[in-house]
Amino acid sequence: MVYDVNTIFQIAGIGIVVAMIHTVLKQMGKEDWAQWVTLIGFVVVLYMVATIVDDLFQKIKGVFLFQG
Repeated sequence: MVYDVNTIFQIAGIGIVVAMIHTVLKQMGKEDWAQWVTLIGFVVVLYMVATIVDDLFQKIKGVFLFQG
């Protein structure tokens, strides 16, 4: 897969939305829900990054083992 600047903007957008929701929930006194939202946002971004890194390692493996 080809990754470009859109992936960076998606990760940044998720971060901004999660930060806004976290702030609103914390101001409402729902600190536990705010932490859950932050954790879920972190897991989503971590999954996106792990997928990209996995693709990178597959490409590197293909180059060094001369596989297509």
